[in-house]
Amino acid sequence: MGLGWRGAAGTLRIRTEGSWHLLVTLLLLCGFWKAHTQTDDGKAMYFWETGPWGRCMGSDCGPGGSQSRAVWCAHVDGWTTLHTNCDQIQRPSNQRNCFRVCDWHKDLYDWKLGAWNECVPVSARTFGALRPFTCSGGEEGIQTREVGCMLNSDGSPAEDAICEYFEPKPRLEQACLIPCPQDCVVSEYSPWTSCSKTCGTGLRNRVRSVLVPPLFGGAMCQNLTEFQSCKTGPCTGPEGMYSLRVGPWSPCTLPQTRTERQVKRRKGKGQGLRERAGVKDPETRELIQKKRTRNRLNRQESPFWDIQVGYQSREVTCIHRNGSAVGRNLCAARDLPLTIQSCVLPKDCQVTDWTEWGPCSKTCVDPESPRGNRTRMRQVLQFPVGEGAECSSLEESESCEPPGEGVPPCFTYTWRTTEWSDCRVDSLLSQQDRRRSNITGLCGGGLQTREVYCVQANAELLKYLNDLREKDKNAGQTQRQQKPSVPPLLSVTFQITASRPVENRLCEGPIPNRSQLCQIPCPIDCEVSPWGAWGPCTFENCNDQAAKKGFKLRKRRITNKPTGGPGNCPHLVEAVPCEEPTCYDWQLISLDQCIPDDEKPCGPGTQLAQVLCVNSNGEEMDRSLCSASPVPDPVPCEVPCSRDCVLSDWTPWSTCSQTCSSKTIEGKQMRTRSILAYNAGEGGALCPNSSALQEVRNCNEHACTVYHWQTGPWGPCTDDPSASSLNISTAVRNRPGPCSMGMQTRKVICVRVNVGQVPPKKCPDGPRPSTVRPCQLPCKKDCIMTPFSDWTTCPVSCDPAGNAVKRKQSRKRLIIQQPSNGGQDCPEVLEEEQDCELPKVCPGFRWKTHKWRKCQLVPWFLRQNSVGAQETCGPGLQTRAVSCRQLDGTQADISECLRFAKAMPTITQHCQLPCQDDCQLTNWSKFSSCTADCVGVRTRKRALIGRSKKKDKCKNTQMYPLSETQYCPCDKYNAQPVGNWSDCILPEGGRVESVLGLKVQGDIKECGQGYRYQAMVCYDQDNRLVETLRCNSHGYIEEACIIPCPSDCKLSEWSNWSRCSKSCGSGVKVRSKWLREKPYNGGRPCPKLDHINQVYEVVPCQSDCNQYVWVAEPWSVWKVSNVDLKENCGEGVQTRKVRCMLNTIDGPSEPVEDYLCDPEEMPLGARESRLPCPEDCVLNDWGPWSRCGLPCTRTKSRVRMAYTLRSPTPGRQCPDTTDREPCSLNLNCFNYFYNITDWSTCQLSPNAVCGSGIKTRMLDCVRSDGKSVDIKYCEELNLEKKWQMNVSCVVECPVNCQLSEWSVWSECSQTCGLEGKMWRRRSVVQASQGDGRPCPSQMEQWKPCPVRPCYRWQYSPWSECRVESVVCGHGMRYRNLSCFVSDGSTEGEGLVDEELCSSLELAIDGDKQITLKEACTLPCPGECYLMEWSDWSSCVNICVKGAGVDFGSVQVRSRAVLAQEPENLLLCPDQAWESQPCTGGECYEYKWFSSTNSSRPLIWCQRSDGLNVTGGCPPMNFPLDNSSCDPPCLMPKSFCSEANICTCEEGFTEILSPTGQLDQCAPIPILEIPTAGDKRGDVKTSRAINPTLPSTILPGRTGRTWYLQPYGPDGKLKMWVYGVAAGAFVLLIFIVSMIYLACKKPKRPQRQRQQNNRLKPLTLAYDGDTDM
Repeated sequence: MGLGWRGAAGTLRIRTEGSWHLLVTLLLLCGFWKAHTQTDDGKAMYFWETGPWGRCMGSDCGPGGSQSRAVWCAHVDGWTTLHTNCDQIQRPSNQRNCFRVCDWHKDLYDWKLGAWNECVPVSARTFGALRPFTCSGGEEGIQTREVGCMLNSDGSPAEDAICEYFEPKPRLEQACLIPCPQDCVVSEYSPWTSCSKTCGTGLRNRVRSVLVPPLFGGAMCQNLTEFQSCKTGPCTGPEGMYSLRVGPWSPCTLPQTRTERQVKRRKGKGQGLRERAGVKDPETRELIQKKRTRNRLNRQESPFWDIQVGYQSREVTCIHRNGSAVGRNLCAARDLPLTIQSCVLPKDCQVTDWTEWGPCSKTCVDPESPRGNRTRMRQVLQFPVGEGAECSSLEESESCEPPGEGVPPCFTYTWRTTEWSDCRVDSLLSQQDRRRSNITGLCGGGLQTREVYCVQANAELLKYLNDLREKDKNAGQTQRQQKPSVPPLLSVTFQITASRPVENRLCEGPIPNRSQLCQIPCPIDCEVSPWGAWGPCTFENCNDQAAKKGFKLRKRRITNKPTGGPGNCPHLVEAVPCEEPTCYDWQLISLDQCIPDDEKPCGPGTQLAQVLCVNSNGEEMDRSLCSASPVPDPVPCEVPCSRDCVLSDWTPWSTCSQTCSSKTIEGKQMRTRSILAYNAGEGGALCPNSSALQEVRNCNEHACTVYHWQTGPWGPCTDDPSASSLNISTAVRNRPGPCSMGMQTRKVICVRVNVGQVPPKKCPDGPRPSTVRPCQLPCKKDCIMTPFSDWTTCPVSCDPAGNAVKRKQSRKRLIIQQPSNGGQDCPEVLEEEQDCELPKVCPGFRWKTHKWRKCQLVPWFLRQNSVGAQETCGPGLQTRAVSCRQLDGTQADISECLRFAKAMPTITQHCQLPCQDDCQLTNWSKFSSCTADCVGVRTRKRALIGRSKKKDKCKNTQMYPLSETQYCPCDKYNAQPVGNWSDCILPEGGRVESVLGLKVQGDIKECGQGYRYQAMVCYDQDNRLVETLRCNSHGYIEEACIIPCPSDCKLSEWSNWSRCSKSCGSGVKVRSKWLREKPYNGGRPCPKLDHINQVYEVVPCQSDCNQYVWVAEPWSVWKVSNVDLKENCGEGVQTRKVRCMLNTIDGPSEPVEDYLCDPEEMPLGARESRLPCPEDCVLNDWGPWSRCGLPCTRTKSRVRMAYTLRSPTPGRQCPDTTDREPCSLNLNCFNYFYNITDWSTCQLSPNAVCGSGIKTRMLDCVRSDGKSVDIKYCEELNLEKKWQMNVSCVVECPVNCQLSEWSVWSECSQTCGLEGKMWRRRSVVQASQGDGRPCPSQMEQWKPCPVRPCYRWQYSPWSECRVESVVCGHGMRYRNLSCFVSDGSTEGEGLVDEELCSSLELAIDGDKQITLKEACTLPCPGECYLMEWSDWSSCVNICVKGAGVDFGSVQVRSRAVLAQEPENLLLCPDQAWESQPCTGGECYEYKWFSSTNSSRPLIWCQRSDGLNVTGGCPPMNFPLDNSSCDPPCLMPKSFCSEANICTCEEGFTEILSPTGQLDQCAPIPILEIPTAGDKRGDVKTSRAINPTLPSTILPGRTGRTWYLQPYGPDGKLKMWVYGVAAGAFVLLIFIVSMIYLACKKPKRPQRQRQQNNRLKPLTLAYDGDTDM
């Protein structure tokens, strides 16, 4: 109780100081009393304490467990003591039996939840005392329920601990909201009616209707009628005091005396009948019997209708104006209305019992939707007749699960794909690409596509389970009992086959990609080096030298290996036949110094040759192999004496001028020498003439008959007969492995250059290429196809005559894998079509009506006392039978028509048997035809029948017209366009997307001439919408339009590559494109262009540093400046010509521009020196400088050497033969290092658009002074090369956006009217990539539907209440069912012929219950009566505006009272109203309004939609004296003060209007400072409304509430508000300034940038354009 009380108190909001003190006092008194009672007894100071019960233990599940707890003795102060201090008698038990819960109990026990009790206010639960409460939206409450643990089998209660073991106990109470009372709200009064009397004293009435009914205990509705007496004037004659009143018809009954009267009649006339019957002969009786049988068959008696015609009657009384009945004779004499009539005896609908539940629609296991539906039905035994109750539902369904065990899984569907198509590059080419005309040889990135189709994923599994089930059925009992050791689902293996395609709509989930990028490897072309020099004449085979046939060979090597191996390279060896071949020969290395003969100091001598033994390839061999050839003899030479002429050494032989020799061409070589010192006149050897300073010899004397082997292409890979057995075994053993090996051959011929094929013996056999090589046979791939899909369903459609229309059905199959390498071809037929089987009967049902039976009158003995009644004529009733037929007329069950046919035809109708005095006429004939519309008239006729022709009254054509004439219909139609133009739509030329396969289409036509459409509408002369065919229109205006084709960005072709930017080492070369035409209409975008609309491709290039060399001619003869004619020596000048030449493998070949050679390396063209005089020492030219050792330091030096050519005469000295200079960095000594360039752009093959490429970079050798030099300088130093020169890369492919084909046009968005549209859509199959053409924005198109008139059935207004010929009483009112046409909008409906609505279901706004007549009451003069029901009010939401509280919506209608006589007011009935729930109601507010425009102030309540109402506004306390506040204080939270001024309540401030009047009371912002004791509870409601705002704290409570009032009494802001705002702004500026100063960084001193003069690699400007 303590906890419960504490919890309840926690929800109580105590707002007064007195209540708080009272609560504290009660608590203290209870504590003192308890302590006092415990201290009175010594033992009471100790009490037993218990711990919680432990876990239920036990060996068995169920009630046999036990649990224990701790028990100890405690003092009142809380400490534990001995057990003996407590009373042992009161000691609690420490052990008890319990229910041991196990896991399997979960299915046996469950929580039983009771219903929520009524919502009880929180205030009522607190001490039972109610507090004053002002309802605003709803009062907080609490509702409770019973929750207990229950045994599922019998519903018996169990311990809560059992259920709590599995699930926490559900909550026992929840917050709720009690809505505030809602008073009845009524509308304004209607205008006053006219006076109920034309003379004398009458009444005027005005009425109002109920808008909102009273809810939740609100005030009841006020009177809906207000009366006012009126007197138009005195009556000049007697008032009509009496009137005839017709009562209601009695229930339909059968006459009970009819059978008895027939029996009596038969007794009296039986003998005569028998005698009369006996008169007839047999033939007559047979004819009568046949006629009766035919009539009976024609009547089609049906067991579903038991129609009995009875009678009903009513009373006609004379009524006084005060409502009392008087004698009939007091009423004026007139024709009395009919008081008895035929009727159909009402019978309720009778149905059979429900059948058994049908099978569950779900016959398989589906985790996503595990439940299906099953239905049961019942049949109609008796259809309702007359006013009988209608039939209730004949079919009902419920959810179900698949019954039984071993239910198979449901069909599952998944996407499958065909094989990827071949990779195609042409789809990525731009419009301008010239390669579009010839796509052979294209390579690199491409696009490949495939089809996507839907298949049944688990078809094999279901087939296996079905076979297993069939096996189990056929197996014996013993076999069924044997259990397999391996589960069958795990042991089965499925053979993977192509699955049958199904409709794509069955597959869900993402569709696999239908296109992907692919790569066609680009072939690598073979690159070879230049030809090497011709080798020596050597034997074709050194091991067989008997042939004496020799060849000179020259070779070249492969520098870039091609795709497919070296067989695709040109020949690498050329041969020239030669004489005297040798395999080994001596090679001269150098000549030793000239040694004079006979040990003389000068004169003739010899030079010994230093030789090596080499083979034909120049490789050093053992000297013994050259023993067959003589060693070169010593070369004669001469050492000049001191007075002899001195000549330089011979230069090396120049390159041969020709590669071969013929009759007209000879190869020559030349060498030269120069005079270094002249002889001394006499006694010395003379210098030779100039011709002796030059020598010429023949070279390359072999004939120009060059031979080489030429190879043809490799043939196809064919089977190798020698390895067939091995291949077969390999293929069988390794089925998934590679296919067998084959053999390729090619043709090899000997070719003479510039001649053609020659015999093979002309070419050397050694370098002959092979003609056969092994190869991998390509695997055969057969065509793989899916099976045919199921035949498409045959749509059954019927023509208006009920005959089935012929349709076709089709099926398809898809190619999964195309055949290749000789595999089995695909069949040509991929789609089959056949005619659908026509149903014998077109499906459909219709009602068949049979002939009306004879008109039955009310029995004469019942109506014989009626005035003017005749026995054989008068009003009656006739019936007919109705049966169900198929469209072909065959009999069908009545239930089929109930489900599929239209409304059942009527089976009864009123009829009239004409009396003798009545005029009888034929039916009207059809109208005569019109010769033309709007011209002439048309007529129809009828004629009198029988005796009516002779009666005078029937000849009165005024009463009984025999012809009718009307103008011919004037049907004029007017066609006009309506709505907007549709999108521009291309003609339907493309294929419709397959139902079974989703294909990626290539370039679907997306542009060109199309058509746009605008709907046409047709109106008749009455501006009613009619079918467009009336205006000879097919429903559209068609107009040609153009969808502009996309144009890609167009660039020029690539320019030629520029020359490499550096002549030595790594540089760059550039080529460019420029913009020719910008893209438009969604074409491919341009790559990134520079400011002059160009795009560049820059790639690195490598220039051989020895490509261009300086070539110097020999020095000219000395020109001595100080000529000593005797000596011819002294200072002089020598000159020579220096040229830059292209260097080849055979030496410098042709002169080029000097700028191509390195200017620093250019030899001197002139030199000044001293020409030695006779007898002087003569040295040869200086040799090359030695290389400085690294690192370069001044302590190291380099030297060059010279040697003495002529010794001086005695007494003269030779200069130093050694020249030395110190090594100086960057002058004569250099460091070398590698320099790596930047990566090039991604380089593609010339035939590629995109895809895989290679990025390269170059390695330079750079001297320490920054100059690029030959790479050999770095290689000689063995510097580390740690860089990768090539890396693979990818250029993004320009994939155009790929779209699916347009879907079929959707159904029209509206079945009729002007606004209908049809849509078709497409989707993005492949988004654009790279610089591909982007996707268009238009993914859907629309066009208008043909305009169709909207027809609908509609009631006409109810007629006045008709009570036949009398003044008042019970009558009927009628309305008709008419066909209306409209254009789909809410306006402009027109009445048309009912035939146009014949195809529609007979229903009004969805209501199939058609009511065309109903009973009504016409009040008698002076009677007080209820008006007819008002229309249903608009839907109103019962809510609190802005509080988020919603109690639903309701609408109401009411009946007000009308009175005609003041004396009868006490006899008036009670007013009535009724309500019903609705949806979408509006939430209204109600406010008081006032007006002072009149002399008397007006106050009224108004709804927020502007409607003036009574009720709904909050109660207001009107001032006792209206003059105290003028105008009265009607604003919420306002009241009239003692100073007669409207002011606001506490917590609100006044806002005044410009005239000084109170405009509104605005809430004051509250700054509340609560204290520790200010605790507030909060109740969360089940409707999730906002919690109620806390009420204002009253003075005297702990804590304060300060009110900051920013507005003054005049409604303007007070001055302190502006002061606070200004202070806050200044403080904000100060804070921002301090943050800026604290975060600002100090400026750093600028450092001068160091200029780096080193050459930087050129940054590549290529941006990844794929069109390069």
